[in-house]
Amino acid sequence: MAKSHLFFFILLVVFFFCCFSYIESSKYDQEELQWLDDKDDEISMVQSRHSSLRTCDFAKGKWVYDQTYPLYDATCPYLSTAVTCRKNGRPDSDYEKWKWKPHGCSIPRFDALDFLGRMRRKRIMLVGDSIMRNQWESLVCLVQSVVPTARKTVIYNGPTMAFLALDYEMSIEFSWAPLLVELRKGPDSKRILHLDSIEENAKYWRGVDVLVFDSAHWWTHSDKWSSWDFVMEGNNIYKNINPTVAYEKGLTTWAKWIDLNLDPRRTRVFFRSMSPRHNRENGWKCHNQKEPLEYFSRPHVPEQLLVLQKVLRRMEFPVYIQDITTMSALRRDGHPSIYARASGEKNNQQLKDHDSDCSHWCLPGVPDTWNEILNAML
Repeated sequence: MAKSHLFFFILLVVFFFCCFSYIESSKYDQEELQWLDDKDDEISMVQSRHSSLRTCDFAKGKWVYDQTYPLYDATCPYLSTAVTCRKNGRPDSDYEKWKWKPHGCSIPRFDALDFLGRMRRKRIMLVGDSIMRNQWESLVCLVQSVVPTARKTVIYNGPTMAFLALDYEMSIEFSWAPLLVELRKGPDSKRILHLDSIEENAKYWRGVDVLVFDSAHWWTHSDKWSSWDFVMEGNNIYKNINPTVAYEKGLTTWAKWIDLNLDPRRTRVFFRSMSPRHNRENGWKCHNQKEPLEYFSRPHVPEQLLVLQKVLRRMEFPVYIQDITTMSALRRDGHPSIYARASGEKNNQQLKDHDSDCSHWCLPGVPDTWNEILNAML
């Protein structure tokens, strides 16, 4: 009898020890991942220490026509002239009414009040080139209609601009840094790209709660339209350098800054994949396109995306890729084309073969979908 009591006592001790170890382990895991919320199982995550959380791949799906779109009016006061295509004379408006439907799941419809509530007392900053500015204008327009006129404003600071929703103490910001690393003027006004210098741009990213980066187009400009005249790395200066090699070096500098300066418990970081261009090099011009393509038989994966994935895998900090490339490549109808400036139809017809913007996006339009996905990822 005494032996059986002793055996039972030992079992009880072992049981409590195991439970305590499990609780401590669970507590550690919980604290390690406390910044992840319930919706994060829908995110495609590239990082070095945690496995991918993927129950829905937002990148794969189709465009469906939806009469309830767009999500805001084309008269949004925060839109720049270059993207107000209907105001500039574009006669059709169906490009505003296409919704992205992922295979096997759905993207929650953007709710401005819900977004503002979740972003209360937070800063969200979009960093990149003019296409990221395109996305910033979209996000501001998605939100601004529910904020009273007297309780919203836009402020400017160097290369940044910020939409403030005062009652929510939150901001939606844009920071101009198309190459992420620094592009400076040298002797004779020559443009010098410094592959290992970033602080002049990065100083604006400190203290931000959500950072969304994009950098691709300025690295792909042809020799005729090159973004720089010389490239510097350390004390070495180059006239000619493989753009893909330069891109990886620049991204590596960015990645090191993120790893050394940001805390994943404080800041969440996303990197939006390359926005496609529908110009002659891609096989067509975007002028007069009225509807999306249905699919690609062989989708093209940009080399920049492969480089980005390679760099992110080497990082300690968890960075999420927002893959919008293929879905946007189907939307040849969504660009300003000849309607990037206000002019009459006669002038537009004369311009169509010479001055057609097939890089940026009409608003309302495709970037609204990028922001609906971003909202779901948050």
